[in-house]
Amino acid sequence: MTSAVFDVVVVGAGAAGLASALAFAQDGFRTALIGAPEAKSDGRTVALLDGSVRFLKALGVWPALEADAAPLAVMRIIDDTGSLFRPPPVAFAADEIGLDAFGWNVESATLVAHLGAAAGAAKNVQIVPSLAEGLEPSEDLAELSLNNGSTLKGRILVAADGRNSRLRAGAGVSARTWSYPQMALTTILSHDRAHQDASTEFHTRHGPFTLVPLPGRRSSLVWVTDPEYGKRLMALDHGALARAVERQAQSILGAMRIDGPRGLVPLSGLSVDRYVAPRLALVGEAAHVFPPIGAQGLNLGFRDVAALRDALVDARKAGEDIGGSAALNRYQRGRGLDIRLRTAAVDGLNRSLLSGLLPVDLLRGVGLLAMAGIGPLRRAVMREGVLPRLGAPRLMQAEAAV
Repeated sequence: MTSAVFDVVVVGAGAAGLASALAFAQDGFRTALIGAPEAKSDGRTVALLDGSVRFLKALGVWPALEADAAPLAVMRIIDDTGSLFRPPPVAFAADEIGLDAFGWNVESATLVAHLGAAAGAAKNVQIVPSLAEGLEPSEDLAELSLNNGSTLKGRILVAADGRNSRLRAGAGVSARTWSYPQMALTTILSHDRAHQDASTEFHTRHGPFTLVPLPGRRSSLVWVTDPEYGKRLMALDHGALARAVERQAQSILGAMRIDGPRGLVPLSGLSVDRYVAPRLALVGEAAHVFPPIGAQGLNLGFRDVAALRDALVDARKAGEDIGGSAALNRYQRGRGLDIRLRTAAVDGLNRSLLSGLLPVDLLRGVGLLAMAGIGPLRRAVMREGVLPRLGAPRLMQAEAAV
């Protein structure tokens, strides 16, 4: 690999990195993917919203993935905080905005496996199962050193190497991190009653408790709670944990059974002061991290990838350097507002559940009541939640949806 030169070098073989490599390769960029795709089942799923599904269709991945995914036709929110200003349950239906489903829920390992298979078969992608050690940008290229002692060069490097990104640190991009007094328990459930393609989110004083449909009478669980209780739940046997889940879910899906691996992770957040550096662009969790609320995390990462693809395609069409300042500044301008708004919204909702202050409860309750009773507001919020109305990347606009 020493002295190999590529148009694009993507570092990181998770979902965002694999999607990056596929997107750039599809547009004719000679692409290297640094890392080994790992499809490890860990009880986590991802709700791919409509724009992300259209993106995966454009990459040719969705037809193979669809059979393993379940549609999210309805999203319900139930206030279980015990607040004096507790609003009634609110339901959002995708058909109100002309969609069959807001998105589709699929196991994270299944998504990575399909993306990895597609990247392995792509003619313009060379997979290098190594780790990146450092980068050195120059006027025309960036040089990346690997832990196997080799180097390669790219006109642009894409940091998709997660929240602890070595490329971000090596480029001197500052990151602000914070933590929450919460942990998220994740697992897969089977249950007696049909979920009817409805996702249900209970808002509790310790965070959201969310059941998201999977194919058949199965659902994924994201139970955000305080760390000590999370550890106690994690220590339960399958039967006891299933009964605890059923109680917290108010038996809306009947008897529960644990039907997959489980995980417990602390909640934290991360933001950066900029999404680019010389010859480098950040995507996915290298650029933003926030709690698993509202299905925004990976969907935001896929929008990063699709927006960067647009910036590179436009630069090439204009005869510009695809790793030069004009292309990188175009990406920076296009991503700032979307990322800041989503980060602030998720952080604000999560902290409002933890606060217990009556004025905060009142504001949250009034907001839910307004969305329940004011049709135009509800539909505007649903559309914006699925995909931003302004500045949506072109591959996510491939089919008119709303």
